[in-house]
Amino acid sequence: MAKPKKTPRPKAETPKGFRDYFGSEVTHRAEMLSKIAAVYHRYGFDALESSGVETVEALGKFLPDVDRPNEGVFAWQEDADSGKPGDWLALRYDLTAPLARVYAQHQNDLPKPYRRYAMGPVWRNEKPGPGRFRQFYQCDADTVGAPSVAADAEICAMLADCLEEVGIDRGDYVVRVNNRKVLNGVMEVAGLAGDDKEAERGIVLRAIDKLDRLGPDGVRALLGEGRKDESGDFTKGAGLTESQRNIVMGFVSANDTAKSQLERLSSSVDKTSASKLRVAAYDNSTHVFPYWRSAETSKIWNKQVLSVLQDIAGGSLIGAQGVAELETISDLLDAQGYDATRIIIDPSVVRGLGYYTGPVYEAELTFDIQDEKGRTRNFGSVAGGGRYDDLVKRFTGQEVPATGVSIGVDRLLAALDAKGRLDKTADGPVVVTVMDKARMADYQTMVAELRQAGIRAEVYLGNPKNFGNQLKYADKRGSPVAVIEGGDEHEKGVVQIKDLILGAKLAENASLEEWKDRPSQYEVPRDQLIAKVREILDLHS
Repeated sequence: MAKPKKTPRPKAETPKGFRDYFGSEVTHRAEMLSKIAAVYHRYGFDALESSGVETVEALGKFLPDVDRPNEGVFAWQEDADSGKPGDWLALRYDLTAPLARVYAQHQNDLPKPYRRYAMGPVWRNEKPGPGRFRQFYQCDADTVGAPSVAADAEICAMLADCLEEVGIDRGDYVVRVNNRKVLNGVMEVAGLAGDDKEAERGIVLRAIDKLDRLGPDGVRALLGEGRKDESGDFTKGAGLTESQRNIVMGFVSANDTAKSQLERLSSSVDKTSASKLRVAAYDNSTHVFPYWRSAETSKIWNKQVLSVLQDIAGGSLIGAQGVAELETISDLLDAQGYDATRIIIDPSVVRGLGYYTGPVYEAELTFDIQDEKGRTRNFGSVAGGGRYDDLVKRFTGQEVPATGVSIGVDRLLAALDAKGRLDKTADGPVVVTVMDKARMADYQTMVAELRQAGIRAEVYLGNPKNFGNQLKYADKRGSPVAVIEGGDEHEKGVVQIKDLILGAKLAENASLEEWKDRPSQYEVPRDQLIAKVREILDLHS
C-alpha cells in the first residue's frame, strides 16, 4: 500500500506584487491620512467609505480590457461552476469608479453638489516592478454636480494645502494645470475633429502622453509615419501632414514658445523691467521655476502661456473656451493667494488627457533624489486629477459634472523619507520586566498605572527566566524605559527605572568616568514610578 503523500508546507512569503507594512510604516501612513483628511474636512468635504468590491459592470471603462474582465483587476464570477453563473465582481481598481456608482445610486439623498473624500487600498492586477505594487493606498477628493471651474480651482488649492500640511515645503512642489478642451481645440484647428478622425486622435493622444519619455522628436515621429525604438520595433504613427504636425507640436512646445517670447521681450526693455521678466528662465525640463521665482514674475509667466495657447487653439470655439477656463482658474487661485509659484498653468501636463473632459492637474515634487542606481533624478508626480463630466452618465444617461484629485500616499511617504523627514524608529512602549512570576499581579498593577497616566506600556510576557533576554526584547521594541522590581526592591518599597536611550548612548560613546558620572538607572520610591518615567520620556521627547 502506497504511503499517502505529505501535504507540502506553504511558503511563508507575500504574493508577487504585494508587501507587508510594519510599525512606523503603518503609523506614518495613518498620520499622513489624518492630516490630509483634516484638510479635506476643512474645505467642507464629507468622508465616504464605499465597498472594496464592485461589479465589473460598474467599473466599466476603468478596466484595461473590457472584453477580459479579469485582466487588470482581481475579479471572479459568483457561482461560476453552477448552471446559472452570477455577476462578475472585482476588487476596486480606484476610488473614482465607486464614487460614480454611489452618486448614481443615492443621488436623491445626497446634497448637490456632492463633495466627498475617500481613503483606502485599491488593487490592480498589473505587472509589478520596483516601487510598483498591486495593492496601494489612494486618497481622493471629488466634487460631483458643480459645472463651474471654481470647483477645479478649489481642488488645486486644496491639493497645495495638503502637500504643505504633510510636510512638503513651499518651493519643493508645484501644482501644474492644463485643459483637455485646449487640446480638443488644437485637434480641431489641425483638422482632426469628427468621428471619422477618432483613430488618428487616439494615436495623437498616446503620442503626446509619451512626451516625457520620448521628447519632442519622438512625439513628432509618432504624429507622422511612425517611430522605430532602440530594439528595432516600429510603432505606426498618426500619419499627419507637416502642417498638422506643426499645429500639434505648437501645443506640445507651448512652454518653450512662451519662454522665447519673454526672452525677446526682456531684451527690449530696460534692466529694471527686465528683472521682472526673469520668469523666462522657467526650466521646461522639470516644469518648475528656479529658486528665485516670485509671485510677480510667475503672474507674467501664466499670462504669457495663456497668450500662446490662445494663438494656437483660439481659432476653435472649444479651444478658446479651454483657454478662458484656465484664465479663470488662474484668477481665482490668485485671489486666494495661490500664485504661480505654487500652482502654474502648464500645457506640458498631458497624462490623462484621453480620459478627462476639462481642466487637468498634477502635483509634482521638484527636488532631486538618488535612485536605486545612484543616479540623480527629479522626484516627480505624487498626485493628479481633473474634470470628468461623463463618468456618472454611464449609470444615469445624463451628464453630471465632476472634478477630483487622487493623492498617492505611498509616493508622498517616499518623498518625505527621501527628505529625511520620517522618523524610522517608532516610539516603543515602557517595558515592565518580570523578576518573579509569582508576583505577576504586582507587575500588572504597575503597567495599569502607567497606561492610566497616558504612557504606552506593557508587561514582558515571554519566558522571564533570563533577565538579559527581557532587556534585549525592550531594545528590539525600541523601548525608552524598563521598569525593574525584584524581591529586594519590593520589600524596600522601591523600583529601578532604567533609561534605555541614555544607557545605549553611554555604552557607545562614554568613557568609564563619564559612565559613572551619568548613571542611566535610577532607584525611586514605588509611588514615584509615574513621575520618574515621565521625566525620562520628557527628556528624550
